[in-house]
Amino acid sequence: MRFDLTDIRVFLSVVECGSLTQGARAMHLALASVSERIAGMEAALGAPLLERNRRGVRATAAGEALVRHGRSIVDQVEQMRGELRTYATGLKGRIRLLSNTAAMAAFLPPRLCQFLAAHPDLSIDLEDRPSLDSVQALVERRADLGILSDVTDFGPLQTHLIASDQLVVIASRSHRIAGHTQVAFADILGEPIVGMADTALTIHLAERAARLGRQLDYRIALRNPEHIAMQVEAGVGVSILSDVLARTLRRELAIVPLSEAWATRQLYLCARDFAALTPHAQLLARQMLEGAD
Repeated sequence: MRFDLTDIRVFLSVVECGSLTQGARAMHLALASVSERIAGMEAALGAPLLERNRRGVRATAAGEALVRHGRSIVDQVEQMRGELRTYATGLKGRIRLLSNTAAMAAFLPPRLCQFLAAHPDLSIDLEDRPSLDSVQALVERRADLGILSDVTDFGPLQTHLIASDQLVVIASRSHRIAGHTQVAFADILGEPIVGMADTALTIHLAERAARLGRQLDYRIALRNPEHIAMQVEAGVGVSILSDVLARTLRRELAIVPLSEAWATRQLYLCARDFAALTPHAQLLARQMLEGAD
């Protein structure tokens, strides 16, 4: 079998996108070129790598084996390139960083500003992802580092505590809890909720409500915090967000901390293996750990 690195990257892109067309677009290649490469890989292997259906494609058993080995190969190549970049001139290093919304709102901006200003030859691919998605991406080597909250199962990831984050209820200024110094979770379970479309936080709150024999009444779930604030200000419902995120909202809202101990979340810097990171990613990790609360 003779698979080159581009063949492997193309195959991984198609599997991750679930579509030949989308995989080709992500690789900036023509669809015909991608189809030809995968057909050549299947011919060399003597077995199909993809199952094709009306919804797209998915890996066969042989394809799943190639995904596992391919990701390992690509990761090793990226580590090699990262180390060699330190000896090259005119080359730019890139770090793949994932973050949940809370860290994106307050923890990251000053630290990334300081890091990028100090290292003009480095760039960061930053994505706002729910913590559950970030765990999977880190495990599968699709990102170098992630900032996740402890409401998520970290699985095999290595972690370092970097900050604390309080969950708060935001409500309109005319709401009955406005002016309170804190509010019990049980006291807002009867309220209509404007949800934050963050799977990990949604699951965490649902579990806490279930322990009380209740459930949250979601009227709508949105990804944009300002859109959530708009709904809350209009009296559509209340919302539960991180305090650092709530403080960034440009609206007149009541912000009331939840009184339960579990409402204080911890933010962790995570990686599959900190020792195996590229030198650039290790540099960023060290700076964030040095600047942690």
